[in-house]
Amino acid sequence: MERQVVGRELAPLLIELVDLALTAKQAHWNVSGMWFRQLHTQLDELADDVRLWSDDVAERLTTIGVAADARVETVASRTPFASFPGGSVDSTKVAPLIVERLGKIVENNQTRIEKLGAVDLVSQELVIGITGGLQKQEWMFAAEQPSQTPTP
Repeated sequence: MERQVVGRELAPLLIELVDLALTAKQAHWNVSGMWFRQLHTQLDELADDVRLWSDDVAERLTTIGVAADARVETVASRTPFASFPGGSVDSTKVAPLIVERLGKIVENNQTRIEKLGAVDLVSQELVIGITGGLQKQEWMFAAEQPSQTPTP
């Protein structure tokens, strides 16, 4: 196993997951509107899942001898995501913002899976499992979005 290669793949994933967990809680606290109840609950479930995945990634990094770094300043300076809106956010805007973040992490993970397969199958399997969970969440949040096609 090439520890530094694995670290270069898992460290950014940790940042993305911590950002997503914080964003899910921010949205959970501030979602409003027509789909409040279902999104409020769904966002809490997402935050719980993502916290578990981020813990798994951090522990994998530490296991292979790479320090896990998800300090506030690290996440803030290295996240690939734009800031989530402050204040109350209408439920019709929350789902697309979450879907966008989920999709970006899934996309990044596709590359990570490929790179990790050449150097560390255990880390690759971890990322594959997380990606499956992220894809399920992406599908569930996408289903919350109103149809772009008018109904007859």
